Amino acid sequence: MKNILRQKTRLIYTMDKDSMLTHILQSEGPASLLGGQSPVTVINGSQHISPLTSGGPEARGPDGEADSGRPSLDSAIRTALSEGTKTVVLEGPDGSGKTTALQRLVVGWARGRNLQNFSFVFHFGLGRLNSLGGALSLEALMLRHHGHLLPGSVPQLLQDPEGVLFVFDDLDQWRHSLDPSALPHLCSDPGEEAPVSRLVAGLLHGSLLRGASFLVATRPAEGQKFPSGARLQVLGFLKPQREAYMEGFFSADPAAATTARRHMESTLGFYDICTSPRFCWTVCSVYKSLMDAGAKLPETLTQLYVEILARLIQSLQLNEARSRALVSALGKMASHCLLHQHSSCTKEEMDSFGFGQDLASVGVFLRVDGDGPVFSFHSQPMLEFNLATSFLLDASAAEGVEELLERHRGRADFLDVFLTGLSEPAQRRPLEAPLGELDPGRVADFARWFRSSSEATLKGRHKDQHRRRFHLLLQTQNESLVKEVAAASAQTGIGYGDPTLRDCVALNYVFSCIGEMELLNLYRTRDLTEEQAKALAPAMSLCRKINLSDSSLSPGAVPHLASALSGGLTEELDLSHVRLGEEEFRRLCEGLRNCKLRVLKLLACELTEAVCGDLASALTSGAAQLREMDVRFNPIGDRGFVKLCKALQSPLCRLQELKLQKCELTAASMEALSAALRSGGSQLRKVDLTQNVIGEQGMEALSGSLQHPLCKLRGSCKSRGGGGAIR
Repeated sequence: MKNILRQKTRLIYTMDKDSMLTHILQSEGPASLLGGQSPVTVINGSQHISPLTSGGPEARGPDGEADSGRPSLDSAIRTALSEGTKTVVLEGPDGSGKTTALQRLVVGWARGRNLQNFSFVFHFGLGRLNSLGGALSLEALMLRHHGHLLPGSVPQLLQDPEGVLFVFDDLDQWRHSLDPSALPHLCSDPGEEAPVSRLVAGLLHGSLLRGASFLVATRPAEGQKFPSGARLQVLGFLKPQREAYMEGFFSADPAAATTARRHMESTLGFYDICTSPRFCWTVCSVYKSLMDAGAKLPETLTQLYVEILARLIQSLQLNEARSRALVSALGKMASHCLLHQHSSCTKEEMDSFGFGQDLASVGVFLRVDGDGPVFSFHSQPMLEFNLATSFLLDASAAEGVEELLERHRGRADFLDVFLTGLSEPAQRRPLEAPLGELDPGRVADFARWFRSSSEATLKGRHKDQHRRRFHLLLQTQNESLVKEVAAASAQTGIGYGDPTLRDCVALNYVFSCIGEMELLNLYRTRDLTEEQAKALAPAMSLCRKINLSDSSLSPGAVPHLASALSGGLTEELDLSHVRLGEEEFRRLCEGLRNCKLRVLKLLACELTEAVCGDLASALTSGAAQLREMDVRFNPIGDRGFVKLCKALQSPLCRLQELKLQKCELTAASMEALSAALRSGGSQLRKVDLTQNVIGEQGMEALSGSLQHPLCKLRGSCKSRGGGGAIR
């Protein structure tokens, strides 16, 4: 009897997998500009590039990047489920690849490639279940939403819950409470008829079908009451994945792939969201169209979304009045979603926003799910762009810009960015073709507010507020406005240490608009990357002083710093407590050979004798202007100092002050210094040798030189302990 039952289970299991595979592969939808390619298209076309993930939020590095050793999402899910974890939660932003990864795993299961420890796998989009009314049993729910199931298979699987995996997508769209304390009681009987909200809560809390496993995907959301389990943070695409994706998209034109990737990653605002596979699809689609037409690529996030929204509106071929009404309704929907923390809206809510006869057209702009149906924006940036556009489009509402921003504070990340960009005529012009002119009064009011608030912010000393304002100024792409607004803050010397890549792009734009700067203060910047240094290099070259003390620089950052110094305006560079390797210091010295630097601070940089030859070569290059150099607390030793002394003898060396406190010098190198001072070529006027054990012998070697007519030294030399000063 048991053998017959096993054979029957195996037959149902095999037939159900075949039915599941057919059901999924027939559910392909069309690609869209905002929604991207359907998961089925990606899977069938072997185009899937798995996003990366981590076990916690701390894995995300600067600028959204993470270690290349992070596991792929597919691999992390399989590992977690194979280790017996009953609940695995994928958490990541819109378009990060969660839905495609889930469907890929289900297809892999149906094809016998993975998750074969599960007899049955059920995939549900929770957003589609929101509008499901009435009472259902668990079996009825499964049959209703998995019509491919064979008769009799559900009772069979209920007898072996440990062989069942539920895949729940879009938990963030679930409008019902998962908090057990907010429910009358949790379902425990699979045959009990109950509202879908109680069935889902019972499953996830383990009271219903105990022993089953769950794979759940959600956007980050506050206040989710969810059972404990393994949580995987979806990081999306990092640089290698983006490169592979764009090479595939532009497979016929590798040069276009490189152009698109570099442009997307270097443009402010794109960097935060270009980890999203869906966003990569959108950008590639827009870029390809613009490149084919020979048009200029967008320089700001606002310009990109202006291009997107204009195309979508034009595709509907509506008149201007209906287009304006449609955007106004989208703006009301966007505000509702932000304020109520709902990622989706019902048809009744959509009617209240004023979509009217155009509700049938919203699939161009929105994601439409279920038979209900429910409507949601494809991404947070698109949601906020519609809100910003509708605000500037219609002056009938009494709410001003400050009230708008305050009302959405803490919920909107891009609203001020888009308002700023749209206030500039050149950036909004393509959108005004299908929509007509944005309200002139609204735009003028925003422009006045933006100018006054920017001036007030930049007169303050809060670096985070400065950074945010720099981001907004870049959105304007208005050089004269930036110069007028930001010039007053140019001399404040406020520290901008530890910037993200976005900060570097914005800072560089603002400083470049202003022109010559007194100080770029990057004190205590942790791990200045090659990309950050490349973005900042033009700004560095415009600054009289650069402070990078107590910072760390990646090897790739140093050549960009050297390039900024070479031919730039910088006269003072502070690298105190920056540990540069020998190769990195040599690259820095290349920049020192031809620059205007007059003061170089290298205190406690762990420099040794090995780099002194490169430093000496830079000092005698002929173009070097260096007057003061601080190498205190570096173990260069006698042999390293002798190399520097040879440079001091050269008439090409203009060094006048040299600080050598605690550099492990002894009497052995004092004769070399004495020779340099007597040579007639040395310009040295002050030298600090304190905390070096030069002894009486060293002092005697220096005494005669100090009296020599060619010696220009006006400082003092002290032996260890301060005894025996020589003047």
